[in-house]
Amino acid sequence: MPPQATQNAGSDVDPKNQKLNFDINRDLYDAADNHQPKFQSKPGINEEVVRLISKTKNEPEWVLNKRLKSFELFQKTPTPTWGPDLSELDLQKIIYFIDPNTTESTSWDDVPDEIKKTFDKLGIPEAEKKALAGVGAQYDSGMIYHNLKKSLQDKGVIFENMDVAIHKYPEMIKEYFMTSCVPVNDHKFVMLHAAVWSGGTFIYVPKGIKVDLPLQAYFRMNGKQGGQFEHTLIIVDEGAELHYIEGCSSPRYQQSSLHAGCVEIFVKENATMRYTSIENWSRNVYNLNTKRALVDKNAKMIWTNGNMGSSRTMLYPCSILRGENAHSESLGIAFAGSEQDQDTGSKVIHAASNTTSIIKAKSISKDGGISSYRGLVKVMPNAKNIKSNVQCDALLLDEKSVSKTFPYMKINSPTATVGHEASVSKVSEEQLFYLQSRGLSEEQATKVIVSGFISPIVKALPLEYAIELNKLIELEVQGM
Repeated sequence: MPPQATQNAGSDVDPKNQKLNFDINRDLYDAADNHQPKFQSKPGINEEVVRLISKTKNEPEWVLNKRLKSFELFQKTPTPTWGPDLSELDLQKIIYFIDPNTTESTSWDDVPDEIKKTFDKLGIPEAEKKALAGVGAQYDSGMIYHNLKKSLQDKGVIFENMDVAIHKYPEMIKEYFMTSCVPVNDHKFVMLHAAVWSGGTFIYVPKGIKVDLPLQAYFRMNGKQGGQFEHTLIIVDEGAELHYIEGCSSPRYQQSSLHAGCVEIFVKENATMRYTSIENWSRNVYNLNTKRALVDKNAKMIWTNGNMGSSRTMLYPCSILRGENAHSESLGIAFAGSEQDQDTGSKVIHAASNTTSIIKAKSISKDGGISSYRGLVKVMPNAKNIKSNVQCDALLLDEKSVSKTFPYMKINSPTATVGHEASVSKVSEEQLFYLQSRGLSEEQATKVIVSGFISPIVKALPLEYAIELNKLIELEVQGM
């Protein structure tokens, strides 16, 4: 159990049949809101910026030391060249800290009007009333709202801003934060994240507690040339269950922006964790994200990811199955349009016997977009009776779009059963003709084909979020 701390008082609210709008109103993309930040650092990354972030948040010395160590590693490490082209990403032009000029609140009434208007359009206050058990909202580098239903607080569930959690639960955070799951030396953008991270979510679900409704966090990157580096740390204790949903968006600018968040999940023995993410960044964003889970005996980890909008994406959710009979599932959909390179996939490491995994990845490419599946299945020598299956399906909507597959399998155990399937299909003239002969327009026919293609992913989502993902894909297909 975690140390006791005083929780903000939340309250159950009147239910209404509302859902969260994952920024399907593209007017939100066209310009930033008028809210003026309290402070923003000068563009570029240096030790002064790292120290400034830590000082502003009044962090304990161990956090600052970890930031400085990470920055030192970052400076020595070259930018990866094995994936999408990152040559136009100038890290010295990114603004790494933007204080949104507001304090965190448990009431939407206390949120500044300019910021509240953005989240009202996204539907977050209404979604909280029925579809969610708790909500967190981050605007640039700061959390502006956090609330958890009192019934869950009374059961010992913790749902906090990471900046706050470091002070409320210092021993627990120090034990889990960027240690065994995602160490600070993992890769260049993890090093950058560890140096400049700000905000995010901390969740702890006590032993045996089942959180019936999802918890949600929404991250809005609003500043021009901005960077967002939220950190999510989730601990699902023995026999507990949780569904956590993250949504992301940003307005459209000419200048490049950077998202390099990090998700660390600990799924304890007999626990079940479901993580759902809909990332809908604008096309000036480089989305270089890291997500990983450590899964213990008889535990289950389920990833569901939708990736759209960003100029470049590198995202490969990873499950390390370290306990016997642990299970992982990864379901992903990526959309690549004009001048977009979506490099996504999944990783699973079977470190214990009798573990199982399923990876299903789908991609759609249009107008010359590039979609790549990049995955890893690794079976350790001492792991016996492993079962893993990987299925990659790509859909090309025109002749100039591209689909690539980079599966990597390292099987060190003779008792493992591992399968891989990959397919690439095109929307053919015969398919379109058949549907058009039934009275559909070409655009409607294309939508029907795409909807059927993504249906396995959509079915894995709660109803409200399935509807929104379908709408987002439709907008992308239409080029809106």
